[in-house]
Amino acid sequence: VYGIRGGYKGFYDTDLPPVVLTPEAVDEIHHQGGTFLGSSRGGFDLEKTLAFLRAKKIKQLFVIGGDGTHRGAFAIHEGCMAAGMNVSVAGIPKTIDNDVDYIDRSFGFSSAVEAAQAAIRSAKTEAICNLPNGVGIVKLMGRSAGFIAVHATMASGDVDLCLVPEVPTVLDGPQGCLPYLKRRVAQQGYAVVVVAEGAGEDVLGTSAETDASGNKKLPKIGEFMKSKVEAYFKARGDTATVKYIDPSYMVRSIPANAADSLYCMQLAQNAVHGSMAGYTGFSVGLCNNRMVLLPIPELVSTSPRSMNPRGRTWERVLAVTRQPNTVPPKKPGDKTYDSHAPM
Repeated sequence: VYGIRGGYKGFYDTDLPPVVLTPEAVDEIHHQGGTFLGSSRGGFDLEKTLAFLRAKKIKQLFVIGGDGTHRGAFAIHEGCMAAGMNVSVAGIPKTIDNDVDYIDRSFGFSSAVEAAQAAIRSAKTEAICNLPNGVGIVKLMGRSAGFIAVHATMASGDVDLCLVPEVPTVLDGPQGCLPYLKRRVAQQGYAVVVVAEGAGEDVLGTSAETDASGNKKLPKIGEFMKSKVEAYFKARGDTATVKYIDPSYMVRSIPANAADSLYCMQLAQNAVHGSMAGYTGFSVGLCNNRMVLLPIPELVSTSPRSMNPRGRTWERVLAVTRQPNTVPPKKPGDKTYDSHAPM
């Protein structure tokens, strides 16, 4: 069993030789955070990957990643079929943002939401203890989907304002988040804010720059909100003591909790079961609490998914935070949210 290091480039990069995975080598890795094999963006090369599979006489390939990685996995599957290679290609969805469609959740999501609680509690403590008018801001991961932010908000019960990519960020006016925060601080002496990293494009704009995987580089919404809160209070003859916490990589790098450890075991067993049964070009996941095999083209066709801003999840967030709802009335031609997962 070979472990490919550093993502797709590990198939051909001489600086990243494969690791031979033995029971002894992987005996303790489920207690560790991060990734045993390492990860990287980009580097996909179909011909070099097929050459590796031929040279090593690989019969089963398991690819762990998000929708982009799954598109690469399906390209490998099609390449193997076209070349007459008897290789089963199976995908295992991995995304901290929980934005792969159809599946109930991606592994690591529960652990991330749990880890985010500590950051939110710290932000609340800092906001309460730092006078006058303490405001704690926590930035969490979520490029185009705010699932971590909204679930962490609901789980904590301590958040006064939650900003996510799916819901417009309004700063001023009757529905503005800044006047609302001023009122909350006046009422209770402090406020706690959670922002997803992809929130606020409507006030910050978008960048033309992209990373190695083609993902757009995000503006710094956390620092932006910190400066805006401070400026808003100052403009009204008051002072806000704002503490900004960015636990993004602490949340991502923790060991899996019990729920995710069990889920990973089930995903791995199901992927091997599908390959041993002769299937290829599929992925695995929990759908409506049942472990299933999913055709990769179907899985990626609606991924990445996002939260329905007019659905029950966002209504629950509003019930927790009591913030103004800035979701505009639905218009003909607006995006239809048809995510197949109960989010």
